[in-house]
Amino acid sequence: MFGRERKTPRRRTPRFLRPVLRPMAFRVLPRDLRPRRVGRLAAALPGGVGDPGFEVLLRRIDASPIHPGNAVQLYFDGSQAFAAMCAAIGDAREEVLLEAYILKDDAAGRALADALASAARRGVAVRVLADAFGSSATHRSFWRELEERGIGVRLYHPLFPFLWYQPYRDHRKILAVDRRVAFTGGMNIGEEYGSSVGPTRHGGTWRDTHARLEGPVAWEMAVVFREGWDRAGGAPFAIPPLALPPDGAPAPPGASLLVLDSAPGRGHEETASVLAAAIAASRERFWLTNAYFAPRRDALPLLAAAAGRGVDVRLLLPGVSDVPLVRHAGHGSYRHLLKRGVRIFEYRASVLHAKSFVADGYLSMVGSTNMDFRSFHFNAECNVVALDAGVAKTLEERFTADLADAAEITLAEWDHRTRAHKAGDALARMLSPLL
Repeated sequence: MFGRERKTPRRRTPRFLRPVLRPMAFRVLPRDLRPRRVGRLAAALPGGVGDPGFEVLLRRIDASPIHPGNAVQLYFDGSQAFAAMCAAIGDAREEVLLEAYILKDDAAGRALADALASAARRGVAVRVLADAFGSSATHRSFWRELEERGIGVRLYHPLFPFLWYQPYRDHRKILAVDRRVAFTGGMNIGEEYGSSVGPTRHGGTWRDTHARLEGPVAWEMAVVFREGWDRAGGAPFAIPPLALPPDGAPAPPGASLLVLDSAPGRGHEETASVLAAAIAASRERFWLTNAYFAPRRDALPLLAAAAGRGVDVRLLLPGVSDVPLVRHAGHGSYRHLLKRGVRIFEYRASVLHAKSFVADGYLSMVGSTNMDFRSFHFNAECNVVALDAGVAKTLEERFTADLADAAEITLAEWDHRTRAHKAGDALARMLSPLL
């Protein structure tokens, strides 16, 4: 009698993700996934943003992986965010990559510079990329000092030799440490975010949102950084492939995250489509916080349609701004939205600089993209989309708390603006593509 034949277990081939940017440059988005059409697919999903098909739709739009198993910590206070960033740099063993639109030579910038220099002394490879226009107030001596302390420094699109590329700016805010921990969001590096500096000339400490991400998504943040570094003429550096879980393996605990990044010629239409899909798939509420709200006209019907089908659509926008002209450009869309049931609140406590949204207690986004022309045409941006109830809950709680420092705008009140105010809003709206 023969025993039962033992089957040899099938070997699972290791899977790796190559460090290639997604979506690829000059990709043509399929017609049904474009911003004006993707809402039909999203609205048809029976489970809304929590439907398994919505995750598939996101991957189709952006042609990027959704990374499971990430720990997310949100910061709404600049001093806490900067302390966490310095702590992560202090733990670095191999590599620190910092990308900022504005990096100031002030107390916040100096503290970060000291942490970076300490890492460089330990033998960590440290690279800093700052936008030449955004950081134009930072003197050359600061950049030279960083280089003398062993830090690689590049400026994105300085006036010369990039005269014809001046409209194209690097608006990202990224810190990636050892491809293990990353930070991104709306915070630049400056004292206006730190509570220790007290009131600013615009009111109090700026209100912003930043995120600490620990897990496989940090690897992709390093890949995104390398795009800007290469563009700025930095010395090439290698990023090893990311090892992926075997097929069929259970998803690790933690948030599932999609890196939604863009640069001139890449990713802008995908970002608009993800936003359109999120609005269309929302069933209960869609809450948006945005610093510079001067949206393209095709975005307004999406918000209005959601409110029309009973979704609680709320916009938290600046009542105080460091760029008043953009704020007035946004005013040109208020009446259209208010008439259709969208609720608008203006934050009055200080400058509102955050860029985030949360939908139905499950889907959320934090990043650098504003609802203006520049973010969807000219800027390099970086956002993180989270499919996680815990992250969404934290953002909803913060949104509700922010409303205590905001004033709701009603249609009756809005219609009673002065003629000068109305004329100024209309003019600013016409100029919005130039802002």
